[in-house]
Amino acid sequence: MGIVRKQAISNTIVTYLGFALGAINVLFLYTNFLTDAYFGLVQVILSASAVIMPLMAFGVPNTIIKFYSTFKEKEKKDSFLSLMLLLPLVLILPIGALSYIANDTIGTFLSQKNEIVKDYVWYIFVIGLAMAYFEVFYAWGKVHMKSFFGNFLKEIFCRLGVTILLGLIHFKVITVETFLVLLAAVYIMRMLIMKIYAYRLRMPSLKIEIPDDIGDIIIYSALIILGGSTAIVLLEVDKVMINQFIKIENVAYYSVAGFMASTIAVPSRAMHQITYPLTAELLNKKKYKELKKLYKKSSLTLFSISGLLFLLLLVNLKDLYSFLPETYTAGFVIVAWIGMAKVYDALLGNNNSILFNSDFYRAVLLLGVLLAILTILFNLWLIPKYGLNGAAIASFLAFFIYNSIKLGFVKRKFNMSPLSKETFFVLFILLLLGTLFYFIPFAIHPILAILLKSILIISIYLSILYKFKISEDINLLINQFLRNFK
Repeated sequence: MGIVRKQAISNTIVTYLGFALGAINVLFLYTNFLTDAYFGLVQVILSASAVIMPLMAFGVPNTIIKFYSTFKEKEKKDSFLSLMLLLPLVLILPIGALSYIANDTIGTFLSQKNEIVKDYVWYIFVIGLAMAYFEVFYAWGKVHMKSFFGNFLKEIFCRLGVTILLGLIHFKVITVETFLVLLAAVYIMRMLIMKIYAYRLRMPSLKIEIPDDIGDIIIYSALIILGGSTAIVLLEVDKVMINQFIKIENVAYYSVAGFMASTIAVPSRAMHQITYPLTAELLNKKKYKELKKLYKKSSLTLFSISGLLFLLLLVNLKDLYSFLPETYTAGFVIVAWIGMAKVYDALLGNNNSILFNSDFYRAVLLLGVLLAILTILFNLWLIPKYGLNGAAIASFLAFFIYNSIKLGFVKRKFNMSPLSKETFFVLFILLLLGTLFYFIPFAIHPILAILLKSILIISIYLSILYKFKISEDINLLINQFLRNFK
């Protein structure tokens, strides 16, 4: 776990800096510098772009990670990477042609409830394209164990660009229309920078030789679209569907609550940057003992950290919402439902990496498609009935079913489970601290209340985990901190 821990820590720091910028944008700048309707419009554009991104990437990011380590000769590696640059065009070209020909029809469909969306279909295509090729070049870096710079671009670059653009709106340097154009330009620029960095790591060859296992590569790429689409549908389709049923301002309110809950997933996102290629390598070399160890350790570490973040979020939620405009303050239930989904996701550890890099990925992807459909049906049922809370419940139900199936699948096929007695000990401590601090009043300024509760909870929680040596990784981090402090 040495290389995992080192890069995961670096990626976690970058990811949290990105989330700090995101918090400034979502909780303060968007909510004060844009109207609720335009804030909702931005979220619909970005969410719709994210939904079509897996299609446009044609599964290539995952394909690079799975197959790159199987090529031993330099020429074959170069040829494989060059082929991966062209494969996304298989779907990008027809999607682009469809967007051009059916622009008015798509715009009319997306604007049934909110007319403001109609004129922004092309923004969705352009940003989706930039997202897709960014992920391709990012995977290029990952297989060379260079995930830090790509993670910086992914987590910080666009958010910093948004911060600057919102500042320009506030000082009336640009209009909202110009902001949307420049937002697309930021995503394109990020993709181009990642491309240059990837080429510096390994320049693609102009000569392309068709690999012997091209059939497996194409089939895997095509099927992984389903997996990527499933994950994105579970994450983003709720915002797009809210736009179809209720006023677009509600997308803004939902996005704020969803952003708060998404902070729980930061450790998972950071660690997965390096565990994904490492898992692929262990599977390719059939090192199942090491894989089982990585599975349990990643699950326990991520659950311990994500559970703590969820606890801190819940006990401080009322104070956090006191800083937002009143229209945004109805999101407690949303944060709770989405937060539980994120914690369950963390409990899986590197489960996704195991499934998508194994020979069983086809079955899991097909199950994922069924659950993506189920997610849409949940939203169709619950949003009209319960509004924003319905969207949050739909997301939780979809994640709960999907993750439960994946846990069972890995247990059945690999005889591995991430759960241990330490997992249940951590759960008990979280429930105990949550019950205790949720009902203790802190009649002081919200900022002081947040700081005091957070310090107390973190100190008690980490002391208990450290004393009972629950997580090897957490104990190592605490020991390292204590040595540096001394």
